[in-house]
Amino acid sequence: MDAPGFTLFDTPIGRCGIAWGEHGVVGLELPGSDDARTRKRLLGRVKDAREADPPPSVRDAITRIVTLLSGERADLSPIALDMERVSDFERQVYAIARKIPPGETLSYGDIAERLGDKLLSRDVGQAMGKNPFPIVVPCHRVVAANGKLGGFSAPGGVDTKLKMLAIEGAAVGGQPDLFG
Repeated sequence: MDAPGFTLFDTPIGRCGIAWGEHGVVGLELPGSDDARTRKRLLGRVKDAREADPPPSVRDAITRIVTLLSGERADLSPIALDMERVSDFERQVYAIARKIPPGETLSYGDIAERLGDKLLSRDVGQAMGKNPFPIVVPCHRVVAANGKLGGFSAPGGVDTKLKMLAIEGAAVGGQPDLFG
C-alpha cells in the first residue's frame, strides 16, 4: 500500500487540507493561520502522508467542499471516507452526523438518542472533537443542548463553527445569518 497523499486547497474560509489513501479520504483540516500550520495539523492527523496531486475522486471532493463553503448546495455524501483509523462508536456517530443537512443542526443528545442512549451525549461530543473529516462529517452542525454552540476543536474554535453555520444559513440560538 502506498503512503496517503495530501494537498492544500483554497476555499472561501481559507486554505484547507485533505489527505487520502486507497479507500478514500483519511483526513481533512480546516484552515490554520497559514499554510504551514494547516499542513502541520493535517500531518499530525495523518503522519505518513506525502504531498501529491489529488486523484479524480479527491478533486471531486475538493470541488464539492468548496461549493458548500461558497454558500451553495453541495452533496458531500458521495465522498468516500476511510474509517480505518476511527473506532466503531465514532463510525456510528459520524454516520448520523453526515445525514444532517446544511442549514440544520442536531444536538449531542439528539445523536445520543439515535444511538439508543441519551447518556452517550458526552461520548458523542468527544467523538465530534476527534472528527478527522470536518466539513464532510459536519461536526459544525452538532450543537449543545438548547441550541447553544458547544465547543469546536478546529482552528478558530467557535468563531469558525459560527462562520460555517452562517454560510449554510443555519439559525443558531435564534441568530440567523450571523456573518451576513
